[in-house]
Amino acid sequence: MWTVIYLAPDRLTAERIREKMESEGFWVRIRPSHYAVGQYEVLVPSGELEEAQEVLRSIL
Repeated sequence: MWTVIYLAPDRLTAERIREKMESEGFWVRIRPSHYAVGQYEVLVPSGELEEAQEVLRSIL
């Protein structure tokens, strides 16, 4: 199961985060948000959530 880890303001930001997370060894998906036009959800597998959050903090 996939879990939203971050809501990016635009596709470019979501792509940048995905690239950095993948370079750290995470599986990452992005998809348009159903809640806000133009925003994108960054998702990781639920089992990697805690570790992915730590890496995301260092990216942001």
